[in-house]
Amino acid sequence: MLTFAANLTFLWSELPFLERFAAAAGAGFTHVEYMFPYEHQPGELRARLAQAGLRQVLFNLPAGDWGAGERGIAADPARMEEFRSGVERALRYAEALEVGQLNCLAGRRIAGLSEAEQLATLIDNLRFAARRAASVGVGLLLEPLNTFDVPDFLISRTDQALRVLEQLAEEGVRLQFDAYHVARMEGEVTGRLREALAWVGHVQIADFPGRHQPGTGEIDFPGLFELLDTSGYAGVVGLEYIPVPDTASSLTWLARYRPAPDGS
Repeated sequence: MLTFAANLTFLWSELPFLERFAAAAGAGFTHVEYMFPYEHQPGELRARLAQAGLRQVLFNLPAGDWGAGERGIAADPARMEEFRSGVERALRYAEALEVGQLNCLAGRRIAGLSEAEQLATLIDNLRFAARRAASVGVGLLLEPLNTFDVPDFLISRTDQALRVLEQLAEEGVRLQFDAYHVARMEGEVTGRLREALAWVGHVQIADFPGRHQPGTGEIDFPGLFELLDTSGYAGVVGLEYIPVPDTASSLTWLARYRPAPDGS
């Protein structure tokens, strides 16, 4: 039976962020994730998790100025010190929140730099982050983002990410497989997941097109979930979708994948 995590950046967006923890627990979730914790103090977030009886599974490393359109700085040679300082900050939050995995966003292509130079910087920074994270028992993920929603993103396809991970060759660094981004860039999602399963450390989902809940688009989620379940995937599936018409209505599809009240 798969375990699902509510992504609090996307779900219950009508509520103040700190109220979304209780909303997730009230909807039957035991696990949550969200993009960034850094606007709140670790103790405040830890208290919300404890009050709601939730476990947090994931958040992103600092990714630059998100509001200005930055989507990661890990491949920018001019910002290596900033990236590594961000790793230390993220690890302090991970320790306080007992989070076992951090996600890295590579960032966009930079005018005037070759792809080879950016990839070399990314690998150096990932190696630093992986070793620091491993020293405190935390895993690291690398996530491709599609170039329709995020133009010029450096790592946009599963095969690109896997080449980086193979070249990196660091224990504890895995692929974050996001069904929506894969659908936009690569097509048939279940097939791509099957090919990448040995590298997958975390899965996120949203249907395509639209980035809404399963059943609103064309992705074969029953097949995707069956593959995860039968493959022995031990991770969590994060619900990183834009709910329509609202979060409560968007969760009805989950009933078939959750155990009945009697445990059957």
